[in-house]
Amino acid sequence: MKLRTGLLLGTAFIAGVVAGPAPGLLARHFGVNVFSAAWAEESGHTETYQLLNLFGDVFERVRAEYVDPVSDRDLIENALNGMLTGLDPHSNYMNAKSFRDMQVQTRGEFGGLGIEVTQDNGIIKVVSPIDDTPASRAGIKPGDLILALDGKSVQGLSLNDAVDRMRGPANSKIVLLIKREGIEKPLEVSLMREVIKIQVIKSHLEGDIGYIRITSFNEQTDSGLRKAYQQLRSEAGDKLHGLVIDLRNNPGGLLDQAVAVSDDFINDGEIVSTRARHPEDSQRWNAKGGDITNGLPMVVIINGGSASASEIVAGALQDHRRAIMLGTRSFGKGSVQTVIPLPGNGAMRLTTARYYTPSGRSIQGLGIAPDIDVRESRTDEPHFGADREADLNKALRNTGGVPQTEAPPPRTDLPAMAHDVPKLPPENWPAFDPTKPATDFQLQQALAVARAMAPTKHASQ
Repeated sequence: MKLRTGLLLGTAFIAGVVAGPAPGLLARHFGVNVFSAAWAEESGHTETYQLLNLFGDVFERVRAEYVDPVSDRDLIENALNGMLTGLDPHSNYMNAKSFRDMQVQTRGEFGGLGIEVTQDNGIIKVVSPIDDTPASRAGIKPGDLILALDGKSVQGLSLNDAVDRMRGPANSKIVLLIKREGIEKPLEVSLMREVIKIQVIKSHLEGDIGYIRITSFNEQTDSGLRKAYQQLRSEAGDKLHGLVIDLRNNPGGLLDQAVAVSDDFINDGEIVSTRARHPEDSQRWNAKGGDITNGLPMVVIINGGSASASEIVAGALQDHRRAIMLGTRSFGKGSVQTVIPLPGNGAMRLTTARYYTPSGRSIQGLGIAPDIDVRESRTDEPHFGADREADLNKALRNTGGVPQTEAPPPRTDLPAMAHDVPKLPPENWPAFDPTKPATDFQLQQALAVARAMAPTKHASQ
């Protein structure tokens, strides 16, 4: 049974098999029956039968001759995880503990460092730090590579094992060895674990413009967004002239929440569609709730850490011309993972579909290109680099969508001042301080664009 279809970045399949008269090693050690040789020959599955027996032979040899005793559970779970992680960067096996941890995380509270990671070719890669957590305060950045934890290399660890090591009791210390692009020597970063309570929605008024930051998409996101908007409107009275939605460094989360947030701003039409291996499993979500802002001018800020569910929202709002995208190109994760509970209280996270924006384009490996390109700092370089989906080992191909040449053309409805928005901050721009919005160059440009879009419009009352 499927628990939910969710977009969960980064972090086995045991097939039901037919009983046969000649059970082998798999039956003896795993308690299941395997394909009989006669059945395999008749049905054209001879190679499958041989490979299953090969797996049983290897299992038996490791079990009997490995230098140290290894439990059958460890061997089987390692094999299951290897089967799934070998498919793409986002499929994996979760034992009972990992599955419980994931369920806690989607509810918005968990213990650890506050860091979203994925795995690429055996290396743990940061997708995004979460706001107001040990990771963000320590300066961890999207695209950082985690080489070691407390002096021990992560090479050979599964993603789940690495995450387990980063989690721990509050007030316990951990040291991460980080490799960062553009810095020759690895950085040693010491962090103190905390109980992470994700505040998924943050908001405040910037004069006549409302600012809402969405840090992730968990079960609290849509309700929190609606509450924040109503609070902004109440504080501003009839002087709320625009809205800035900040999706920077938002690594994604639950598909249903991405659909609900998009629906909050779109009156009608498609939000997102998914296409699975079997056509009957494909789905489409349409707007049905109406625009809660009644057409208030909107700017959405994105960057390379905006991934997955964030890109669904950005793609829907961009294709419907409902908001202007400002910032830098997003991460480019255009696939859907289904979490499927398994016997024994574990689960598998399996990539089951690609998703497509309302115009039919796939952003897999490409990301969402901003309508107005604005960099965070003067040192930012435009590239897909090592911090994009396309650069991950075994990333899915971009297939099935409309050709890029047929994607929505560049916008012609941007305010006149959009052409004068600087791509880079001036040389004397102050160092970014998350507690001081005036130092956030991308935010300041987004506010200017929002004001220019409708200087005399007012939110409905």
